[in-house]
Amino acid sequence: MTETVTRPETDHAEVLVVGGGNGGVSLAAKLLRDGARDVAIIEPSPVHRYRPLLNYVGAGEASPTSLERPMASVIPDGCRWIQDAVDAVDPAGSRVVTRRGRTVGYSTLVLCPGMVEDWDATAGLVEAYATGWAGSTYVPGSAPLVWQGLKAVREGSVVFTVPPEPAPCGPTALKPVLMACDHWRRAGVLDDIDVTLVLPGAPTLGVARADETVDAIFDAYGIRVLREARVARVDATTREVHVTSPRGEHHLDDLAYAHVVPHYRAPRWISDSGLGDGSHAGLVDIDPETLRSRRYADVWAIGDAAGIATRSSGGALRKQVKVLAHNIAAAAHGTKLKAYDGLTVMPVTTSRRRLMLVEADRGGPRPRRAPLVDPFTPRRFTWLFDRYALPQIYFRRILRGKV
Repeated sequence: MTETVTRPETDHAEVLVVGGGNGGVSLAAKLLRDGARDVAIIEPSPVHRYRPLLNYVGAGEASPTSLERPMASVIPDGCRWIQDAVDAVDPAGSRVVTRRGRTVGYSTLVLCPGMVEDWDATAGLVEAYATGWAGSTYVPGSAPLVWQGLKAVREGSVVFTVPPEPAPCGPTALKPVLMACDHWRRAGVLDDIDVTLVLPGAPTLGVARADETVDAIFDAYGIRVLREARVARVDATTREVHVTSPRGEHHLDDLAYAHVVPHYRAPRWISDSGLGDGSHAGLVDIDPETLRSRRYADVWAIGDAAGIATRSSGGALRKQVKVLAHNIAAAAHGTKLKAYDGLTVMPVTTSRRRLMLVEADRGGPRPRRAPLVDPFTPRRFTWLFDRYALPQIYFRRILRGKV
């Protein structure tokens, strides 16, 4: 049975996992299925969310309750759940200190705490969210309000943003703008709405064929794209968004709605504990192939907060979990480690009922298993899989270490 521990005390775990999201839970389940006997997860939240569905919540295609489960129900049997937050890691002493003052020692430490919103990076964004004029599907508390704001727009100007890397599956920030444009087109008001998309990079996805498809869809919807740009500040009072780029500043004013995704960074205790990579985002400094810390042999990391040198995604995590489960056992037995090839998956919903699923690794786009099916053509089948089948697979198999 799952044990929930909240009282301060000194403890030890053979494998201590920080983070009860996709990566932490599925890795713990995989390790236990492979024979590990002492696995613990540190996670403060009582709720586990399947975050990809937040985009569908923001498009009126899913309810918030459909993506949530009690954390206790997804912690694997045989795994100890320490319901607390990490305050510091002492990698030299192989121990973690929690916010409630508990010290937990470890033989192996896996960091997968996810990323946190860097609200300070965008002046005025917190205040704009508070008014309801701005929001995004990336923030769980904001996602249910996004659809109310978007469907009320019948004319005027709207801005959408894709967060700069690193970010939790940044390309999925294209879903809200494209689903909203499809809704406005079906409602007969798209021609009366000026839509601007702020992209942090020059290519949209970084995969040539996929970029051709998506850029053509931008043109079909009449979306104005600002590339190599990011939001510097917002002003809810004047309904303005200020964007900077190498080509100068853009002032988007009198906006009906602003779907502005916050910038992201790793939790600060990673850098404070000497485990960061020195970047502003403070990702865990690991070998991106073995997923092992460059400085401490008993520390590993996967997921959004890990320096994996590729775009993070749920599909990427599935591959990382397999590689890391092998490597933890291999390190214990002195055998060869496997390499994570950088696989990532970029699902882009191009309309209300069609989705393009792009897979790539460090070598470029991945060929599909069915070579006669063009992977860069948006399809209803892929949308149905992403919206309905994948959440079931997630809760019934991925979180149980079976995929």
